[in-house]
Amino acid sequence: MNDFNEEQNEVKKFLPTGSFRRFSKTMKVVVIAVLVLLLLIPMAMIEDMITERGQTQVDAIDEVSQKWSLAQTVTGPYINLQYPVVSENNGKQTTGTGNIMLFPDELFIDGQLRTEILTRGIYEVNVYQSELVFKGSFSSEELRKNRVDMDILQFNKAAICFNLTDMRGISEQVSITLNDSVYLFEPGMDGRGIKSVGVHAVADLSALKENKRLPYEMKIKLKGSQSIYFTPLGKTTKVDLKANWNTPSFVGNYLPDSRDVTEKDFSAHWQVLNLNRNYSQVIVNYRNTSVRDIEDSDFGVNLKVPVEQYQQSMRSAKYAILIILLTFTVIFFTEILEKTRIHALQYLLVGLALCLFYSLLLSISEHVGFDIAYLVSAILTIGLVGGYMLGIIKKKKPAFIMSGLLSVLYIYIFILIQLETFALLAGSLGLFVILAMVMYFSKKIDWFNE
Repeated sequence: MNDFNEEQNEVKKFLPTGSFRRFSKTMKVVVIAVLVLLLLIPMAMIEDMITERGQTQVDAIDEVSQKWSLAQTVTGPYINLQYPVVSENNGKQTTGTGNIMLFPDELFIDGQLRTEILTRGIYEVNVYQSELVFKGSFSSEELRKNRVDMDILQFNKAAICFNLTDMRGISEQVSITLNDSVYLFEPGMDGRGIKSVGVHAVADLSALKENKRLPYEMKIKLKGSQSIYFTPLGKTTKVDLKANWNTPSFVGNYLPDSRDVTEKDFSAHWQVLNLNRNYSQVIVNYRNTSVRDIEDSDFGVNLKVPVEQYQQSMRSAKYAILIILLTFTVIFFTEILEKTRIHALQYLLVGLALCLFYSLLLSISEHVGFDIAYLVSAILTIGLVGGYMLGIIKKKKPAFIMSGLLSVLYIYIFILIQLETFALLAGSLGLFVILAMVMYFSKKIDWFNE
């Protein structure tokens, strides 16, 4: 020890007054910067854990949905008409089959959804049972407008098509009343639909050739999970939907014309015209039209359980470096102004306590929700850091200042997480104020003398 002190004194002889002290402060700043960088490692691990837990939730929801029935997209009803196509290859003529899709003039849908919650471990999945009534009419007017040769169309072997996302959602036999005739649907599309999954019924629709209007009506009881979508195939499409769910999210290419959301349920009404879409009422072998064009016109409602704790936890974790850096800065200023010594290990322990806040937030929020979890985690972390500072400095004022600083920071971060439109503005202004305060208090420190 004496040898070390002698060497230290020898070094001081060759340094200007205050240089050794200034060197000590500079080294302490460097050590703190290295500790901040090291703490990014556990924070990266915590962010990976948040992502993993979020994916676990998605997997649990998918598992329940697969066993119940997936989110449904309802497309139809519409008519498929076939006609012979003669082609010549190397002097040989072959006869194939062409397809024409005729969409309804009117498509009116009246739907009632009954939702219920299924659980998979700690995760909740919203599923529903629905009763949908379809009404409207078909006519050959659009065929004539498109100059389709009516004589080659096989009206006597027309197919009435109806597409779904998941056939397991069908609860009862499905039939359609077309004019005065009732047709039962058969499983599968037999290669005659827009999409490959659904049901179809072969019918004699010769009345269409005679330019008669064919009214239709069909009912279906359908199960699904999380969301339901509709495809606006009608020249005029109207959808009235009601459900016992109070947090709907209206999605897709069209928003409802009117909606009414109460504490117990919601109702919504859509009206879509054929002029609002990028495809016509008659599609000939998908010429100038793709399935993608039709799918892009879908609209509907999400009935997902409003669980955002993983997204909010990840957003709060993005501010971890700010809290750690400011906390270390205050500890450093306290160390100098109070003329005390705080070891680098003690800085590290405080930093680990700040990192542990996000692990507590994630684990608690999975059971009691984000807001309560944030409050509990903040109280535990502030109490731990404040009590530790009181124990190592032996003075109440610095410990109270540290606890107050963390309280303000956690409140500030919580407000930023709740904001959406003004989050960037509030964050920028807040950082400006914080930097200004750090610059102000740094003036009170004599960086060249102890």
